[in-house]
Amino acid sequence: MMKYKIVIFFIAVAYTMVIHGQQEPQYSQYMYNMSTVNPAYVTNQAGLISTGLLYRKQWTGIEGSPQTANVFGRIPLTSKIEISINYVNDRVGDAIRVNNNFFNADFAYITQLSETVKLSYGLKAGINSFKIDPSRSDVISDPAFSGNQGELELTIGAGLFVFDTNFYAGISSPNLLPNNVSVGDISVSKSKAHIYAVGGYVFDVSSDVRLKPSVVIKQVLDSPMTFDVSANSLLYNKLELGISYRYNDSFIALAGFNLTESLKVGYSYDFSTSDLSGYNNGSHEIILLYNFDLLNFSNKYTSPRFF
Repeated sequence: MMKYKIVIFFIAVAYTMVIHGQQEPQYSQYMYNMSTVNPAYVTNQAGLISTGLLYRKQWTGIEGSPQTANVFGRIPLTSKIEISINYVNDRVGDAIRVNNNFFNADFAYITQLSETVKLSYGLKAGINSFKIDPSRSDVISDPAFSGNQGELELTIGAGLFVFDTNFYAGISSPNLLPNNVSVGDISVSKSKAHIYAVGGYVFDVSSDVRLKPSVVIKQVLDSPMTFDVSANSLLYNKLELGISYRYNDSFIALAGFNLTESLKVGYSYDFSTSDLSGYNNGSHEIILLYNFDLLNFSNKYTSPRFF
């Protein structure tokens, strides 16, 4: 029994370290689905339903490193109301697997501040299914791990997003509710509120070149602040190239290509600079985006918004 308690203790400590460092799924290509961090984010493109698939493999070369899959869709109901739906599966662990399944819906309402500037208010609601599966481990015989351990958590978030054709800024919290997940008497996850601030500006360098510096600042209550700084370019409305730096974590190379007017593919590679840099081969992320142009939108606007 003492052996099992020691094993459980180290599992709890190791996973809690992961949870406190990354309590919510992490993305390098968040700019393609900013609803994950801000429920007030809107495309503001009537008739254009935006959908996407994303897969991220973090810290390749480390067994049981995080893997994230995301399916999402954004639907403008009117010129002032947009909704989005997100499903995320986030997995970590090898012998003892930890699965988080997030499902949430966002509601955003757009108001006009001036002739060109708009402000949207957003609300997020959903559930998170947290499950520990020890079936591949020898601790399965311990009473604390008798069967799959799982809990359901409610998530409530809110945000503000202000924008015009070249500028955006926002502040949000995807989940305002603290949650505590335990296995037996051992707490393995204490989730605290995350605060995000985002901002960016699109410079029209020429008729064929656009440049967008951007930043996202992340603050977990009672934890150090971190941030991503990025610079993306759009060439001939076809090719996107960019670089990003995540504070105390990694340098990131990004690329995207519009295969058709409706279909885009994107890829990013994270060069780790943290203490794990000597133990992994970086992180890979790929995304597919598809727009359903219900109102022949693409034929009316030749220069879509670059965020």
